[in-house]
Amino acid sequence: MKKKTSLNSDKELQKLAARIKQLRIKAGFTSYEYFAYENEISRTQYGRYEQGKDIRYSTLLKIITAHGMTVEEFFSEGFE
Repeated sequence: MKKKTSLNSDKELQKLAARIKQLRIKAGFTSYEYFAYENEISRTQYGRYEQGKDIRYSTLLKIITAHGMTVEEFFSEGFE
């Protein structure tokens, strides 16, 4: 029987949160609320994403697109 590999989802969500926040700040948005508003993302939800809460894939794609990136570019840093 194959052994299942365990993925620490909390750790991975924290990496995702850090990357999302890093890109927002790099884009010149000091407030997560302003970034969310400008990109038509719920401000409340976006704040949770930067705190490491679970995120829908479709929303993640919207955030990546807002930064003018591909999925590959987004995941190229911070997910070693």
